[in-house]
Amino acid sequence: MHFLKKPLLSFLGLCVLGFLFDIGLDAYYQLIILFILVNCLMAMSLNLINGYTGQFSLGHAGFMAIGAYFSAYANTHWDILPPTVQFLEYFIYALCGGALAAAAGFLVGLPSLRLKGDYLAIVTLGFGEIIRVALLNMDFLGGPRGYANIPGFGSFLFSFIFASVWIVICFFTIWRVMHSTFGRGFLSVREDEIAAESMGINTTRMKVRAFVLSSFFAGVAGSLFAHFTNFINPSSFTFLQSVNAVIMVVLGGMGSMTGVIVAAALVTILPEALRPLQELTGVDLRMIIYSLSLVLVMILRPKGLFGDMELSDVWRKYVRRSA
Repeated sequence: MHFLKKPLLSFLGLCVLGFLFDIGLDAYYQLIILFILVNCLMAMSLNLINGYTGQFSLGHAGFMAIGAYFSAYANTHWDILPPTVQFLEYFIYALCGGALAAAAGFLVGLPSLRLKGDYLAIVTLGFGEIIRVALLNMDFLGGPRGYANIPGFGSFLFSFIFASVWIVICFFTIWRVMHSTFGRGFLSVREDEIAAESMGINTTRMKVRAFVLSSFFAGVAGSLFAHFTNFINPSSFTFLQSVNAVIMVVLGGMGSMTGVIVAAALVTILPEALRPLQELTGVDLRMIIYSLSLVLVMILRPKGLFGDMELSDVWRKYVRRSA
């Protein structure tokens, strides 16, 4: 019961934050907030593979695309509930989109996760591109034209609350997994795969489990993205989207849940915050400054902003000690 209080309090805190954003920000900033939530979900899911299990995946955009297209198609064509409880449809189809992405993660992970390092990265990158090219040739999903007229959530507050539900579920699911026997298995694979195998741990099975759970939440992130933008296109899920997620994990700290959340917010906000600079100079310097900022952070903080610590650890180590 004590553990159940934490997700509930976190959700209530996010609801209060969403209400403040709803009354205090215009539509442009509200859309950026929603993209931050999508990126948080994406980064937390990838952190399970790259941070906790020590693997290197570059195909997360493919799983995101599966969830996005399934949820978009299902909500457009399949009305299984009356309009009064339509919000449950969004949840059900997001769940199904995540399950479909998890199934794809299992099919890809089972043969490919026997590989290591660069070979695994190349395989996952190839899978992401296979998904994107397949979507380009599916006319019933819009093909290269994209899929338009996707129903939205109606209001920013409802969109924020719906996304917050999944943020809390993702955070505390991964948190509980990493503090369980399975989580110790993931960490043992990251620290020394050979030693883990010598102790009787099936490292391939551990990596596949991490891959499946990570793929599920990536599919849910894709579902949210589709309903927030009301339009998706195969070009929305390119290799650069996967790289963006990797940047968030590395920048926040490999193995730090709160670190990747902070990094996801920074990576989403920084290019938009630099947009007025283009109007002043007449030259688009956003990507140059953005890239330079990332390089400087990696030089000054090679383990990421939080390293392997959480926000509570940073508070105890620096704030309370200085006080």
